[in-house]
Formats: sequence, C-alpha cells, structure tokens
Amino acid sequence: MRKSRFTDERGVGIIRAADREPVAEVARLKKLVAERDPEIGVMREVAAKNW
Repeated sequence: MRKSRFTDERGVGIIRAADREPVAEVARLKKLVAERDPEIGVMREVAAKNW
C-alpha cells in the first residue's frame, strides 16, 4: 500500500482551509448585495414613475 503524502491531521487541515475560502467569498458577496439593495430599490422606484 502506498504511503500518503500527508498525515490525516494535515489532510483535514487542508480540506478545512479550502472550505473556509468559499464561505468567506459567500459572506463577501452577501455584504455587497446588502449594500446595493437600497440603491436598486431607489432605481426601481424612479424607473416606475410616469414622467
């Protein structure tokens, strides 16, 4: 049987670190949407008005 390059603990650490990256990206994107949501609402109101 082939010997693993990493110990079990190291492998778990690598997987957890890789998992944190998408979680951080999702949090960043949610923050951007939350900041833009009021602006989008105002633009929709302006566009809905009959000039």
